[in-house]
Amino acid sequence: MMKKIRSFIEKSPTPFHAVSTAARRLEEAGFAFLGEEEGWKLAPGGKYYTTRSGSSLIAFVAGGEGLNLTASHSDSPTFRIKENFQSEKEGCLLLNTEPYGGMIAASWMDRPLSAAGRALVKTETGLESRLVDLREPVAILASLAIHMDREVNRKNEIDFSRHTQPIFALPGADFREAVARAAGVELGDLLGADLSLYEPTVPYEQGGLLIGPRLDDLACAATCLEAFLAQGGEGAVYALFDNEEVGSLTRQGASSTFLADVLARLFEAQGLTAEGRGRVLAQSRLLSCDNAHAIHPNFPQFADPSHTVRLGGGVALKYNAAQKYTTDALSASLFRLCCERAGVRVQPYANRADLPGGSTLGNLSNAQVSLLAADIGIPQLSMHAAVETAAVSDVVDFERAVGAFYASRLVKSGDRYDLEWERTTR
Repeated sequence: MMKKIRSFIEKSPTPFHAVSTAARRLEEAGFAFLGEEEGWKLAPGGKYYTTRSGSSLIAFVAGGEGLNLTASHSDSPTFRIKENFQSEKEGCLLLNTEPYGGMIAASWMDRPLSAAGRALVKTETGLESRLVDLREPVAILASLAIHMDREVNRKNEIDFSRHTQPIFALPGADFREAVARAAGVELGDLLGADLSLYEPTVPYEQGGLLIGPRLDDLACAATCLEAFLAQGGEGAVYALFDNEEVGSLTRQGASSTFLADVLARLFEAQGLTAEGRGRVLAQSRLLSCDNAHAIHPNFPQFADPSHTVRLGGGVALKYNAAQKYTTDALSASLFRLCCERAGVRVQPYANRADLPGGSTLGNLSNAQVSLLAADIGIPQLSMHAAVETAAVSDVVDFERAVGAFYASRLVKSGDRYDLEWERTTR
């Protein structure tokens, strides 16, 4: 299983690539693609997926008296390359960038960086979107020498307008030509591109640790996908949203109508009335899957001492009084039953009260489709750094817990909530 997780992350340097990677995996498992612009004809028990903007994806198995849905996100903090790709300064060609999401900027310095994304290219009748990945290192964010700033280790002053324009080459090169070549077109046929820098380190295992870029949130995205494919029956839904790191307020984000639109078409194809839809949603559950902060051995003072989450300690179940995490006693208890079934440990997590965390997927998607929801994650260190660290055993436990979730069915009657186990859990 870990080989599949590492491969998913390696093949997904951008949200566009993450969706493409997930789509290939789904098609290998017999899922059929449905374009949003097409008419949908769904068979009971049929396996389908659709995408939006090339960077968000929803897969589902038609049918079921309730939905089991997981949501993770395809994006990670990075540097987006601006429309005017490059400029020249002091004899060097620089890439014009701006930060995307809340990153640890210093972690990106002095690393060989590549670039990837999507290119929009001209065709005879219009345009088409193509994935591009330059693969080889093409840029570097060079630090100022310590001889010129002896206090560099005492401060952390990075100006995104001046200090984070990576060096691409010496004069004579053209980054736009490199993108056009990667897209397989002439320079004049490149109409536009959504490009990001990425850390090309291949995820690896060391001493029980998983180390690599984009663990937040591709580790969740990949494990949820494997659990969905292994255990998801009728009513199973897998959602992968873009733009979580910048608030999700896009047509493909968790705050958009994407999930509501897909479920509306699914319910209509199943011939459900408004009453029928209400009954299905009342017996549906959502797991909002986004990584959690493990206690740092060098900085333990930043963790809530009563809710520490440790690497190798099991799945994190996240709580927040302000409802930035959706977990309540009911959704937590139901998830704990799934973990008990899978033989997986659970670690309750809460931010230190004076260090509030950011919002994630559950409360945002619930504004569009109201579901009983819990927030869970894989504990990790160095969240939003260029390279992050988690425990292999926690990744394995996470996949087992989500697999048990997909293998169960919620039956609600008043204040009684029963779980029926439809498939064998591991």
